[in-house]
Amino acid sequence: MSSGWSLWVMFLVVLNMSITLFLFLWGPRAKIPTLPDGTSGHVWAHGVLREGVRKLPRWWLLFSASMFAAAFVYLFLFPGFGNHKGALGWTSHGELAKAVAANQEKLDPLVARFRLYPVEQLAGDPQALQMGKVLFQDNCAACHQRSGKGNMVLGAPDLTDNDWLYGGSGKDIVTSIHDGRAGVMPPWASLGEDNVDNLVQYVLSLSGSPHDRAKAVAGKPLFATCAACHGTDGKGSHAIGAPNLTDHIWLHGGTVADIHKTVHDGRQGHMPAWSPRLTDDQIRIVAAYVYHLSHPADASSQ
Repeated sequence: MSSGWSLWVMFLVVLNMSITLFLFLWGPRAKIPTLPDGTSGHVWAHGVLREGVRKLPRWWLLFSASMFAAAFVYLFLFPGFGNHKGALGWTSHGELAKAVAANQEKLDPLVARFRLYPVEQLAGDPQALQMGKVLFQDNCAACHQRSGKGNMVLGAPDLTDNDWLYGGSGKDIVTSIHDGRAGVMPPWASLGEDNVDNLVQYVLSLSGSPHDRAKAVAGKPLFATCAACHGTDGKGSHAIGAPNLTDHIWLHGGTVADIHKTVHDGRQGHMPAWSPRLTDDQIRIVAAYVYHLSHPADASSQ
């Protein structure tokens, strides 16, 4: 805090406490005009209720005086009066550092044990899952939701099924979290509107979804432009994050309009790298939790 701000804070503290102390000392001595019956003359309910005037009770005066004393002691012991650091040398940063150190002291043995197991086995450890859930909700839920169900608007995949863009092994999930992923679906508007419509119907046919058979037949040869990424069978590729088109799981929605937009305009997907924010141990714990989301039965049997 600069000297100017320090003086301003000190001025405000002195001003507020001075006014409050003045009112506290003046209040018991203030002379309030009263009627012979000891009331102020203010009435309510057509005279049924009258405002009485009484001295402040002694307990209230003593209690208020003790609060003033406590305030002066606090300003002496702790920061708050401008740049005064307080006689105890207490700081919020120091308090946080002590809390973090104490928490880390408890976590270190636990994390050391977690390092002994692969991610798949760690997914069956209740303590790892408890920690992973907290880390997931703090870092991943904004896109994938707290439930892990994903978000089609953002193109964040559902993590609770067993359909993986880049592979679902523990190692694959750790890589996705540690390094991030970047997926690009190029636009195919250059094929022409009719061809895009036909291609959409063929893509729908791959998963057995309702489709226009004639357009799907016309669109099949056009799929050769997509096979480089999605494969000739449409089952996708984990190597480049091309989704499987033969199931009923859709990253950006599976309606005719959704698929048309994907084919016509293309899509951009970005999973940020979490290595700058999370430690390697934390990433493995999150990966174990994510693995558990899609393998609850497998994880519980380990």
